[in-house]
Amino acid sequence: MNPYVLDLITASPEVLVLLMGCLILLFDLCVKDSSRTATFVLTQLTFVGAAVLTLFTSTGEVVYAFNGLYVDDLMGDLLKLVLYLTVIVTLFYARPYVLQRPDLRRGEFYLLVLFATLGMMVMISANHLLTIYLGIELLSLSVYALVAMNRDSVASTEAAMKYFVLGALASGLLLYGMSMVYGATGTLSIPEISDALVSNASNPTVLIFGLVFLVSGIAFKLGVVPFHMWVPDVYQGSPTAITMLIGGAPKLAAFAITMRLLVSGLLLLAPDWQGMLLILAVLSLAIGNLAAIPQTNIKRMLAYSTISHMGFVLLGIVVGVVGGDARFALNAYSSSMFYVVAYVMMSVAAFGVIILLSRAGFEADRLDDFKGLNKRSPWFAAVMMMIMFSMAGVPFFVGFFAKFSILQAVVASGQIGLAIYAVLMSLIGAFYYLRIVKIMYFDEPLDETPITAPTDLRVLLSINGVAIALFGLFPQTIMSLCAFSLLRSL
Repeated sequence: MNPYVLDLITASPEVLVLLMGCLILLFDLCVKDSSRTATFVLTQLTFVGAAVLTLFTSTGEVVYAFNGLYVDDLMGDLLKLVLYLTVIVTLFYARPYVLQRPDLRRGEFYLLVLFATLGMMVMISANHLLTIYLGIELLSLSVYALVAMNRDSVASTEAAMKYFVLGALASGLLLYGMSMVYGATGTLSIPEISDALVSNASNPTVLIFGLVFLVSGIAFKLGVVPFHMWVPDVYQGSPTAITMLIGGAPKLAAFAITMRLLVSGLLLLAPDWQGMLLILAVLSLAIGNLAAIPQTNIKRMLAYSTISHMGFVLLGIVVGVVGGDARFALNAYSSSMFYVVAYVMMSVAAFGVIILLSRAGFEADRLDDFKGLNKRSPWFAAVMMMIMFSMAGVPFFVGFFAKFSILQAVVASGQIGLAIYAVLMSLIGAFYYLRIVKIMYFDEPLDETPITAPTDLRVLLSINGVAIALFGLFPQTIMSLCAFSLLRSL
């Protein structure tokens, strides 16, 4: 078979999303329905089709395409499947929210989500520094436009401007790091960079400088300290439907490029980048949890919560290799991957509850808006309670086992002090999660209006909440999938 055809088959999920994005763009021009129902359905079917193609093209082996620019492996396939599911659920949650807001009730919303997802898919399967950059920019430019879609909102415009300026700075740091790695190794291919390190065919001084800039760019995409400045403002200023998208799916892609760059390409420099990631993780756990305590806006509180969660993810990557010994690497990296998947599940559900309480002209983004939720809707108060317990790491929800697996990996590496520090920071963080539970169950409601929402939103949110509880009782399925996919990919 023609090698170009094989390349297209290997990358068929990306090809499908790209072609459907172009077709939906043309189709939407002819749509007279202001609710854009057909555009919504086509977008969702596109992600279902991409999931089918991902499963169909998955061979269980590492397959390279486009002269090594693209890689198809089990880690990428698993992350993509979680990505599709996350975006599908996000769009279902966002649908009633978007219909109530004229600035968002346009075909461009779905198109930008499509292209943002395509950027994340490219990031997940990137095997070359330029492919990583291509995916990052496609994601970033789409999200900048999404954040700014509510043109009548000063907060949204300000958030978009901050995100754009800081995102451009981060892209510059990443590109500069890539150029220095190229100068040190003579290649932009991730496997060839690894080979150059093995054969000592690189300039170590230039390479370390490049590594610093690469880690800085990755840290921005993860939203960890000290590259976290954009996270609270963008979360708060964006429409809740957009915040849900930013806070969930991109974390999967950011984890993927971290693994591709640092573990697949620069593993021999682990003593150098582990020290950097350790500082980022320690600071993120402290600042994320402490800064979340005084917040009165729940979206801003969840933004700082995200920073602390990403600190936990970095801990797993930090302890993968200890003193040149990689025996515990698979356990540590699979724990980080499991944590990312669990966090995305919890984050999407939390913003789903916020959307449930919101209505036209009203954003339920203040803590006071959750007062007495148990009296207005006992079931959805229980769902929010499960989400908050899971994020706090209360047994036996999926968030508990995510934290436990990371701590187990840290202890196995011999860094007991680091594990104790992480536990202490989690205890501090439990305060602002449990405060939401207290507000819902023990405070009098400010508004006793019955909660009205479409049936599909209520059913999906219920399934999401129950899944958080069930995967907490049976976490081994996802854990095993993460470990197996990394074993066959790295």
